[in-house]
Amino acid sequence: MAFRTFGRRKRKNRLSFESRYGSEETTGKKKLIFSIVSYVLEILLVIGIAYSVTRYGVLVTSMNGASMESTLMNDDRVLVNKFAYMFAKPDRNDVIAYCQESAEHNYINIKRVIALPGEKIRIESGKVYINDKELEEKINVELMNTGGIASEDILLDDNEYFVLGDNRNNSQDSRFSNVGVIVKGDIIGKVSFRLNSFAVVDKINLKNDDESKEDKESE
Repeated sequence: MAFRTFGRRKRKNRLSFESRYGSEETTGKKKLIFSIVSYVLEILLVIGIAYSVTRYGVLVTSMNGASMESTLMNDDRVLVNKFAYMFAKPDRNDVIAYCQESAEHNYINIKRVIALPGEKIRIESGKVYINDKELEEKINVELMNTGGIASEDILLDDNEYFVLGDNRNNSQDSRFSNVGVIVKGDIIGKVSFRLNSFAVVDKINLKNDDESKEDKESE
């Protein structure tokens, strides 16, 4: 009788050991699977964030040509803020990056917004007139040698912007029919920073107070 009891206890101990060992092994597998899944999700999250920032957030590109001198020089590296116009519209004097899908050469261009949707623009005697009122320039620019297609009044539609290069006499911009007005859908974002010799683009090439006073006195 004692022998049978000892045998049953031995079997119970073996079953208990196997059960405990099996449970630990199962727990270990679950932890391993959980770690792998967590790692994969972290990688996907990082990829998703990187894609979102690149697609919807910021873009680094280069200034091509001399049309924005002396604000931006050829080959200047700039940061374009794509978020800027997700919930707002471009404003006058914003420097924007755009790409015209309908253009023959659909590369990224950088110019300054001069006239806004619904406004009437004309260039006369080298100066800009918005709704028949001379525009008070906030940056250092030359009088224009030509007004191009804006020598006569242009009335902008609800989604159209008129842009000029800061180097007014060496810029292919909205004055010329091969560029024309820029539609909202072609605007990539606001050019916010110059990365080499770092500077805020909105603060570059501004007229100083003395120059602004001289302009007002000359009027």
